Amino acid sequence: MFKTILVPVDLGEVEAAQPAIDKAVELAMASGGTLRLIYVRAIVPVTYMEFMPPTFDEEQQGEAEKRLADLAAKVALPAERVSAVVRLGSVYNEVLDEAEKTGADLVVIGSHRPTMATYLLGSNAATVVRHARCSVLVVRA
Repeated sequence: MFKTILVPVDLGEVEAAQPAIDKAVELAMASGGTLRLIYVRAIVPVTYMEFMPPTFDEEQQGEAEKRLADLAAKVALPAERVSAVVRLGSVYNEVLDEAEKTGADLVVIGSHRPTMATYLLGSNAATVVRHARCSVLVVRA
């Protein structure tokens, strides 16, 4: 069974991630595994940086860490089996890197029902599925 389960979360759409979190908890309970939540912050383009306060990056990181920790605290697993990390970059690159770094044997990722734009442009879930070195479970929201 799965021992290390990674769940990407968009803090802007936690409701969309909830089915994936629920499925990951179910799998972790069945296998005695751990759950790691990951949120990836977007990089602010350099052209906007002159308009940002000097503490912008630290504030955004701190706020994201707090919100993700609050979400992790609600997970129905013992606290020692739940962890969370906030990374900066592109979603699929950071998720794939975190999966490698933590030795995740499963990524459980939520996905909206596909639209024409998704078919034409692709999505983070699709990219993770294509490039992950571990199993990936896509949970439709």
